[in-house]
Formats: sequence, C-alpha cells, structure tokens
Amino acid sequence: MVSFDVLLLQAGGSAGTINFLFLGAMLLIFWLFLIRPQAKRQREQKSFQDGLTRGEEVVTSSGILGKITRIDDEILTLEIGNKAHIRVMRNAISKEMTESVYANMGKTKKANDNDKKSEDTDTTPGG
Repeated sequence: MVSFDVLLLQAGGSAGTINFLFLGAMLLIFWLFLIRPQAKRQREQKSFQDGLTRGEEVVTSSGILGKITRIDDEILTLEIGNKAHIRVMRNAISKEMTESVYANMGKTKKANDNDKKSEDTDTTPGG
C-alpha cells in the first residue's frame, strides 16, 4: 500500500506540470489567433487613416460614401452629393468598408459594361 501512495503523489506532481503546459499552450493559441491579428488590423487602419489624401473616395463607418475635398488635421470634409458637404473625424473613415464598397462597385461596373456589349451585339431577328 505504501508504494501505491507514493505513485499517486508522483502522478499528481506531473499532472500539475501537464496542466501548466496545457494552460501555456492555450494562452499561446489565444495570442496567435486573436490578439495578434487584431493588432495588425488596427495598425493597417491607422496607416490607412494617416495616408488619406484629397480627392480619394471613401466610406465612413456609418456607411456614407463621399470624396475628400478638404483635410484639416483630424477633420475631413467629404462631398457626398452635388455641392453637399459634411465634416467627419478622420477616425470615422473605414478602410475595410472603403475597400469592399469600391471593389464591389468595380465588379458591378464591369458586369454592366459586359451587359451593354452583349445588347449591342444581339442579332436576334425582328429585334
């Protein structure tokens, strides 16, 4: 019985080490898949906002599309329509939304151009 008790004590010590290693591995995975990518996205957003120039077409985080007409430090003036201007903070411009909206608009424009070409070359009789 004495040797069995000694084995249980030894197993308990190694189980604590394994639990500690498991906890360390969980923290490493958490850092690799959650914290690091989020920090990278924040750096990219910050560099995008710092690199904004006059004449760029952007989208605000609330979904307003406009063209930058004036930049005053942290305040941008966007032209959102025919002589309609709004002032927004620089950090209200969204990199992800700007890229996705204008990428989709480019695809839509190409699709519309292709539709126009196919209508022009339509040779159905009586049409």
